[in-house]
Amino acid sequence: MESKSRRDISHFEGTWQIARQIEDRMGGQEARFSGQAKLRPLGEHWLWQESGEIRYGAGPALKAERSYLWRPMGRRIAVHFEDGAFFHDFDPETPAPEAEHFCTPDLYRAAYDFTRWPRWQVTWEVAGPRKDYRMTSECRRPETG
Repeated sequence: MESKSRRDISHFEGTWQIARQIEDRMGGQEARFSGQAKLRPLGEHWLWQESGEIRYGAGPALKAERSYLWRPMGRRIAVHFEDGAFFHDFDPETPAPEAEHFCTPDLYRAAYDFTRWPRWQVTWEVAGPRKDYRMTSECRRPETG
């Protein structure tokens, strides 16, 4: 019988290339982010730091950065905003886990896809009176081409 390796937070450690597309349906424009993320242990959390450039339509490239705190919670990974507030959690062993975050009055729904690991994707559908967009992030190790 073949043994199944378990994917946990340590499998995300290190550097990832990110290609992100944002379709802002409310604003009628698209944006693209290109950059890197690094996940590293930081006390009881792990720090996910993104940096790169974002371009809205044909506009100039702007510097963009974002950080999250990841925390192992049993077999799940809890993702927190940089200030420590809870964002969502997901099961890294599930091929296509889903998550939600309600930020009054907007609803954020995530669909992860780990079926091509170590390439993976997360798509956020955000809807509410203030927001209506889809954001898809493709993540891959720099050496996987």
